[in-house]
Amino acid sequence: MKKKQILVRADDLGYSKGVNYGIADALEGGIIQSVGVMANMPEAQKGLELIAGKNVCLGLHTNICLGKPLTDPKLIPSLVQENGEFKTSKTYRNSKEDFVNLEEVMLEIEAQYQRFVQLTGQKPDYLEGHAVMSENFFKGMEIVAKQHDCDYFSMSLTGAVQFRNSEVALLLESSKPDYDPKQVLKEIATRDFGQQIPILICHPGYLDDYLIKTSSLLEPRTLEVEMARDTKLKEELEKSGVEFITYRDIQ
Repeated sequence: MKKKQILVRADDLGYSKGVNYGIADALEGGIIQSVGVMANMPEAQKGLELIAGKNVCLGLHTNICLGKPLTDPKLIPSLVQENGEFKTSKTYRNSKEDFVNLEEVMLEIEAQYQRFVQLTGQKPDYLEGHAVMSENFFKGMEIVAKQHDCDYFSMSLTGAVQFRNSEVALLLESSKPDYDPKQVLKEIATRDFGQQIPILICHPGYLDDYLIKTSSLLEPRTLEVEMARDTKLKEELEKSGVEFITYRDIQ
């Protein structure tokens, strides 16, 4: 019997200390094997140190809405506030136009790419973006990824994305009411996706002061840590024919 492949991804390594420790704990269960790194954030290096030695697929979780840029703010005025920090995700959501300048955002994407390589000693296994729906942001990531022969993983409001030669189904369920990640994972395991590979996007983490002050996604993060640590759940799903994969396994 052909196994059903499921990819469970953890975003936001480097966001904060609490997120770093939550992701590190989440990896212990084996359900999550792909992690997106926020290379511009001060806690990125410590996050990578926490998961050092684990067989994890690392991606660049490109961030233009949290913290400070790696580029001189004077060179990227469309992306920053007066204090030199990135414009917030709320600013992007409330805007009726795409104010991101393509040349400017490419400077920051390139800087984050280079920081990722510096921190990890390797190029990203995949490159995608954090929280911002901007066509110029998407275009910039695609261009920079191509320049470095890196695989760009695009976002889609429809949930269907082409990655390499495969079609994947993007599943971001954490904003829904009464979110239960264990139940969601079980439902994914039984749902017919046809030829698509389902990818469940998670944001595991523990709550700390910085996260509480800057993110609207809180309790679901702790629930996702518990889901990912549940070895009995993993064993149950694997016995039913599920194979947990990484981005490296997608052809």
